[in-house]
Amino acid sequence: MNRNNLEKYIIDRNQVKIMFTNSILTLSVLTSEIIRVFQDRGCNNNSYAIEENKTEETSFEVKKIDDHLELKTSKLIIKIYDDEKVDVYDEQENPLIIDYRGNRIPLDRQVDASHQKLAESEGHDVATSTEKNSHYYELVKKLAADEQFYGLGDKTGFLNKRHYAYENWNTDNPEPHLESFTRLYKSVPFLIGLKNNHPYGIFFDNTYHSYFDLGKESNKYYYYAADDGNIDYYIIGGTSLKKVVENYTYLTGRTPLPQKWTLGYQQSRWGYSISAEKVEEIVDKMRKYHLPCDAIHLDIDYMDGYRVFTWRTDTYDDPKKFINKLHKLGLHIITIIDPGVKKDEAYQIYQEGLQKGYFVKALNGQVYVNKVWPGDAVYPDFGRNAVRKWWAENCKFLVDLGVDGIWDDMNEPASFNGEIPENIIFSDEDKKSTHGKMHNVYGHNMAKATYDGLKKASGKRPFVITRAAYAGTQKYSTVWTGDNQSLWVHLQMMIPQLCNLGMSGFAFAGTDIGGFGADTTPELLTRWIEAAIFSPLLRNHAALGTRSQEPWVFGEPTLSMYRKYLQLRYHFIPYLYDLFVKESKNGLPIMRPLVLNYPNDPKVKNMNDEYMVGTKILVAPVVEEGKDFRAVYLPQGKWIDFWNNVTYSGNNTVLVNAPLDKLPLFIKKDTILPWGEVKDHISSQPDEKMIFRVFGEYGNYLHYQDNGTDFAYKHGEYNLYEINVDGNRASINLKKHGYEPVYQRIELRTIDKKIDFIFKDQKYLQI
Repeated sequence: MNRNNLEKYIIDRNQVKIMFTNSILTLSVLTSEIIRVFQDRGCNNNSYAIEENKTEETSFEVKKIDDHLELKTSKLIIKIYDDEKVDVYDEQENPLIIDYRGNRIPLDRQVDASHQKLAESEGHDVATSTEKNSHYYELVKKLAADEQFYGLGDKTGFLNKRHYAYENWNTDNPEPHLESFTRLYKSVPFLIGLKNNHPYGIFFDNTYHSYFDLGKESNKYYYYAADDGNIDYYIIGGTSLKKVVENYTYLTGRTPLPQKWTLGYQQSRWGYSISAEKVEEIVDKMRKYHLPCDAIHLDIDYMDGYRVFTWRTDTYDDPKKFINKLHKLGLHIITIIDPGVKKDEAYQIYQEGLQKGYFVKALNGQVYVNKVWPGDAVYPDFGRNAVRKWWAENCKFLVDLGVDGIWDDMNEPASFNGEIPENIIFSDEDKKSTHGKMHNVYGHNMAKATYDGLKKASGKRPFVITRAAYAGTQKYSTVWTGDNQSLWVHLQMMIPQLCNLGMSGFAFAGTDIGGFGADTTPELLTRWIEAAIFSPLLRNHAALGTRSQEPWVFGEPTLSMYRKYLQLRYHFIPYLYDLFVKESKNGLPIMRPLVLNYPNDPKVKNMNDEYMVGTKILVAPVVEEGKDFRAVYLPQGKWIDFWNNVTYSGNNTVLVNAPLDKLPLFIKKDTILPWGEVKDHISSQPDEKMIFRVFGEYGNYLHYQDNGTDFAYKHGEYNLYEINVDGNRASINLKKHGYEPVYQRIELRTIDKKIDFIFKDQKYLQI
C-alpha cells in the first residue's frame, strides 16, 4: 500500500494547510483550546451548529520535527504524521486524542451462514460481523485502558458511554426505549473524553448519518464514521471537564436566559386539548388541590383537523378569550406544532407554501407527500432561510391568540408511510441537497424558525420545546427526552440522559414525568416527581389511552407528596434562575453529573443514580420500586442533610432512610441559597422580600434579579445582590442596581436564627 506522505505546509493567517501526496488537510486555530480539522470532500461547507465567526486572535507556532509536523498553541499540541495521522496532546504533553495505527477488526459474532438462516427462520434478527471500511470515511482513535466517554446528547443507557455504539440519525421510535437503542430523536455528535484524568472534547460537525463506536468493537480503539460529507471536526481542549463544556458551548452557542415562569411546573396530556372545557377542568383541579403550576400544554387536538396554525372552533367558542381566562389564573399556554402541513386545496398554509415552492420535492420535481397526523402531508423545506422566515411569520397567529410558547414535535422528521427516502430533495440554504444531509438538522432549523417567530411577535424571551435537535439547537430551544414510558428503568435512565444532555450544551432539558406511554403507579409517579424536581424543564406528560397520571387521580398520600415536591421546586426557583444566568455566560448545565464537578474522583465516573444542581446541591433519588433506603456517595467536602441538618464528611458513602415521601438531598456546607416563596404560579410582579438560607456558618452568594420576561436585562436592567455570612456577622450589598423595584426586605435564615434587613437610603441595614 502506498503511503500518503506529508510533503509540505502553508500558513495563511489562522489556517495551516498541510499537503500530503494524495490529499490536503487544513487545521484552523480558532482559540488556544479549539482547533478545527477539515478535509474538503466536495460537500457544501455550511455549519448549522456554529454561527458567526468564532476565531479569536491566537498565537501559535508550526514546525517540522523529524517525521512529523507540530502545531502548538499555549494549550494544545497537534502532531501530524504521514497518512493523515493526527495526535493531540495538552500543553504538558499528556496524550488526549491519538490516531490508531492498526487496522479495525470487526466484532466477531460467531455467526455462520447456516446458523444465521436457522435463527432468522424463527424470527430472530441476527447481526453478523461488520465489514471493514464499510463507511464513506472512518476516524479511528486509540483507546486507553481508563478512558471514559460522556456527551452525545440523550442517548439511552448509562452516563459513561464506553463499550457502547451509537448512531446519529434522528429517529421517532415509539417502542420502549432500551439501553440497546443506538439512536433516538437527537443527533449531537459531541464526544467528551476523560483519559488518565485529562479531559478533551471532539465535535464532529457532520449532519449525515454517522456512527460512534466507543470501544464496543475493540478495547484498542474507538471510532467515528459517516456515510457522506467532509471530514470536519473540532478538537476541544480544556484544563477541566467544565472548561471543555465551556469551550464547546462557546463554539455552538449557549442556552439563553429563559423567562422565569418556564421554570415552574407544567402539566400536559395528549387529549387535554380536545375542548376548552377539558382544559379548564384540569386547571380547576390544579388550583383546587393547591398544586403550583405555571403552564398547560395543548397537544394536537386543539387544531382544526391537525392543520398547523389553525384552532378548532367546534369545541372552542373563542380561543383568545379562553387563553385570556387562563392567563388571569396565572397559567401560560403552550401549543404543539408539527412540521407536516396537511395537503388540502382549501387550506391557506398549504396553498401559500405550494405557490412559493416552500415544500421539499421528490426526484421528479413534484412536492413530496407522506402521511402524519392530518393524513397526506407535505414538509416545509426548513434548510432555506425564506422558508424559516415564512414559518416564523405564521407563528404570529398563535401569539396573537395569547399563546406563550410553542412545542415543536414530530420534527425528526417523522412520517407514517415509511421513512422519507434519503434522496428526496431538500435545501442546504441556497443549494439543493438531499434528505440524507438535511435530516439531522431538520428539527434544528424548525426550532430556529419558531424561536425567531416568537421573538419577533411577542418581544419576550421565546419558549420553544423541540423533540428533534442537532448540536447548537440549545440556542433556540428547550428539549425533552421524548416518548418515554411509565417504567422504572426509564426513571433510572432519566438521570444519565439529562446529565449527558447538559454536558452536550442542552442546559434546559427535561423528561416526561410519570412516563409518556404505558400506565404509571402511585409509587412510580411519586419517585419520578422527586427525582425530576430539579430538572430544568418540569413537565408531567402522558399519552392518549394511558392511565391518567395527574396526582389527584391516586388520592392520598400521593397527592400530598406530589404537592410537597412541587412546593419545594418553587422554593428553589430563584436558585435555578441564578444558575441559568451563569449558564448563559459559561454554558455549564444546571443539572449535571458528579463527574463534571469532581472529575478526579474515581467513584463518580460511572455514577448513574445521583446528580448535582450547580455545585452546591446533591440529589440522590430513589429509583427502584419498593426501596425505602439507599446508599448515597458524598464527594469531597462536608455535606448537610437538607431534611435534618446533620453534617457528613465527604469521600464517603452514607446509608440514608428514604421512605416514599423523602428525596435524599444534601447541601454543601457553608452554602447560601435563595429561598423563594411558594405560590400558585410565578408572579409577574416583583417580590418585595427574598429569603436566603445559610447552610453552615460561612458563605457568600451573588443573586440576580430582573423582570423575568423580556430582553431589558441585556441593556443593564437587572440587580445583583451580594450576600456574605462570616460566623455571627452578615452583610448584604446591592452590587448592581439597574432594575426597579429592589427587594424591600431580605431575611437570612441559619439553622437556629433569622437576621432581617431593610432597604433604606440605597443600602441594606440590619434590623
